[in-house]
Amino acid sequence: MLFDYKKIICYSAFLCFFSIKPFAQRIKYTVANAHAHNDYKHPIPFYTAYNAGFGSIEADVFPVNNVLLVAHKKEEIQPQRTLRELYLKPLLNVLSADTLRRLSLLIDIKENYKISLPILIQELTLLKKYLSIPQQRLSLTIIISGNRPPPVEYKNYPDYIFFDDDLKLQHSSEEWDRTGLVSLPFNKITKWNGEGNISRKDKKQLRHIIDSVHSAGKPIRFWAAPDTPTSWKLQKKLHADLIGTDKINELVKFLQD
Repeated sequence: MLFDYKKIICYSAFLCFFSIKPFAQRIKYTVANAHAHNDYKHPIPFYTAYNAGFGSIEADVFPVNNVLLVAHKKEEIQPQRTLRELYLKPLLNVLSADTLRRLSLLIDIKENYKISLPILIQELTLLKKYLSIPQQRLSLTIIISGNRPPPVEYKNYPDYIFFDDDLKLQHSSEEWDRTGLVSLPFNKITKWNGEGNISRKDKKQLRHIIDSVHSAGKPIRFWAAPDTPTSWKLQKKLHADLIGTDKINELVKFLQD
C-alpha cells in the first residue's frame, strides 16, 4: 500500500495556519544540507561528518543502566559507545571553538522514551547554553526521532527538546512549534530505486508533499531513499531540506560540484 500522501498534504495545509514563522526555503545547497544517517557506523563517528561540513548528524540510542548507548540494534550494544562520549563531549569541544556553526543532532530513540528522555536531559546539561529553543536557533538543535512521545506530551519536556514528525498525529500550535523536522519514508511514496528516471506521477507526489510541509513552516527529509547521485539530484531539485546518506565523501563531492 502506498503512503497516503494526499492525507499528508491536507494535514500540512491545516498546520500552516499554526506556523508562527514561515519556513525560509533554501535556494543554494551546501554540505550543510547533508544528513549523516546512522553516523555512528563510520570508523570515526561525529568528526567525519562534522569536519565535512554536514548540517545534521544522526545517532541511535538505547537506555541501559541510566546511560544512553549508541547502537542500531540491541545485540550490537557496546558499553563504551555512549552518546556522551561519541557525541556530546565532541560537540562541547567544537561548539565552544566555533560559535557560528549550526548543527542538528537527530537522536533516534530505539527503546522507551519515558526512560531515555530524562537521561538525555541530564546529559545535555553540559551543552545547555548552545541549545536552540522555539524562539531562537542557536548552535545546536536537538531533535528526537524514533520512539518518541505523542505531541500532547511535548510540554512535559524542556523547550530545547524538539521532535521529529511523520504527520500521523494532529498537533496544537504549541506542539507544532516543538516540531523540528518532518521525516517521511521515501520508499512508501515511490518504489523508484534511484537509477534512471522516476515516473511523473511519483515525482509529482514527492513535490506536493515537500511543498505542503514547507507551507506548514517546517523542513523535510526522507529516510529510506536511494543513496545514489540520481536520488540526491532529485531531492535537491524538489527542495528537500536534508539529503540523508551513508556515503559522506560522495555526497560532499556531489554538493560541492
